[in-house]
Amino acid sequence: PMHPTEDLIPGLKRLRLSGVRDSLDLRRRQAVDDSLSFDEFLYRLLYDEVERRDSKQMASRLRRANFEGSKTFDGFDFIFNPKIQKHRIIDLATCNFVTRHENVLLLGKTGVGKSHVAQALGHRACIAGHHVLYTSAHDMLTQLRASRADDSLDRRMLRFVSPDLLIIDDLGLRPLRHDEPIDLYEIIRQRYEHGSTIITSNRAIEEWPPLFGDPLMASAAMDRLLHHCQVLELDGNSFRNPPRRSRAATPAPPADDEA
Repeated sequence: PMHPTEDLIPGLKRLRLSGVRDSLDLRRRQAVDDSLSFDEFLYRLLYDEVERRDSKQMASRLRRANFEGSKTFDGFDFIFNPKIQKHRIIDLATCNFVTRHENVLLLGKTGVGKSHVAQALGHRACIAGHHVLYTSAHDMLTQLRASRADDSLDRRMLRFVSPDLLIIDDLGLRPLRHDEPIDLYEIIRQRYEHGSTIITSNRAIEEWPPLFGDPLMASAAMDRLLHHCQVLELDGNSFRNPPRRSRAATPAPPADDEA
């Protein structure tokens, strides 16, 4: 005769309860050895499935976020640049700003850790269950420009509009050309009060309006961007080129890209 567990397998497959199937024998032996009640046995068995699904969904969110490597706060050296407002960054790491659809602008010269902080906040948002997408400003605008050629602009725009948190790295590294100011404005407009956006830039806020080319469009974009927004200036030394006197005592810098 077929073993009871074998009888269960087709049903578990149909219900997509592979976590239950994988842990059933282990949990059953544990129930016998520890004299667990039926309720406790069932709880542990089903909680295995919950954890498996949470882990699988978390891995999927991290994969879709498209981060550059693994940038977390565990790997960020706050001591290296003591001027960086750690308490404000830790407050952002609660991800309440994502729930409130607020924006975050991380400003500062190249190498101070803007990209690392932005992606570490994105990692925290993934843990909190949010859909996150990381992109450089150049890649995002290049994709949108290419999508105009095959009439897929609306679909491609949706990729950047729909995430709970969009991280745009290195805005203003180069001048915006052709339809890029319009595309950037559209992303800001469509995400306004619907999603959170983190933007990193080595340009001061007053240098942003000229990027749009048109004063009216610049005003409309900046008004929306700054309405619900936290602006952090990351000041200090570059991780890529630390001061000579501190190099010997400085741990390996985070592998930021134009941070």
